[in-house]
Amino acid sequence: MTPRGRPEDVEARLANLPAPVRLLFFTQTFGCDTCLPARQVADQIASFSDQITVEEYNLVLDKEKVAEYGIDKVPAIAVVGAEDLGLRYYGVPAGYELGALVDAIELAVGGDPVLSTESVSALAALDRAVNIQVFVTPT
Repeated sequence: MTPRGRPEDVEARLANLPAPVRLLFFTQTFGCDTCLPARQVADQIASFSDQITVEEYNLVLDKEKVAEYGIDKVPAIAVVGAEDLGLRYYGVPAGYELGALVDAIELAVGGDPVLSTESVSALAALDRAVNIQVFVTPT
């Protein structure tokens, strides 16, 4: 993990969240070898703050929640604060990728995204919703 993603650094970042955040974990019983490790990471992150809870849903059985949050593959974590900002994490948030999930948690509770002025200007010019997806591979 990067220094920013070490468990003690993650715990420090999440220890004093100003508001509750839910990690809605989507899984399935068969055909998902990475679901258990992803759930373990979600549980560990939740242990760092009383403000974080984990709710588990099954991709096949919980069709209403799957549709409500637009989940189409597992493992998936919908990061939801007071409102759903559409923050989703697919895969196992481990190693260097853990920082992205922690960033999403901070954004969900009102944190400011770290963006350049050019990015802020480009986003302000949008006149419709945009689905942004970021893909990573293990290092």
